[in-house]
Amino acid sequence: MTDEMARIAELRAQGFHCSQILLILGLERQGKSNPDLVRAMNGLANGLGDCGKICGVLTGAACLLGLYAGRGEPDEQDNHLLNVMIQNLIEWFEDKFGQSFGGTDCRTILHDDPWNKMLRCPQMVIETYLKALELLEDNRFLPPREPADE
Repeated sequence: MTDEMARIAELRAQGFHCSQILLILGLERQGKSNPDLVRAMNGLANGLGDCGKICGVLTGAACLLGLYAGRGEPDEQDNHLLNVMIQNLIEWFEDKFGQSFGGTDCRTILHDDPWNKMLRCPQMVIETYLKALELLEDNRFLPPREPADE
């Protein structure tokens, strides 16, 4: 987990938003880069275009699940597991963060406090990224991760 945390810190220092960071991590895990996709994810930043609406960590993680389980070509079929995983992600996110911070909107989570953005967002990104990986592993879109060395 420390590798992911270091990478998140590096990407935040480069000015990427939570939603973008989640997709960058997912693309890197696939051995890919896609600046156009990362650029598009900017629309989810800070609660949908800096409007303070639904948290970019949650929407970005839903997109991350779609990166692995979504349909991208005309000859591909929709996979019903994608919506199931997104539903599980939302329930987990609401329980984990929505209850603690009073909701899942960016404005609510941050309470207009810049310290909250520095303290809460990185932790939310790593925990949500790990939850997305768990969902992908459980549904066989990713091989199981190796246990961390202690």
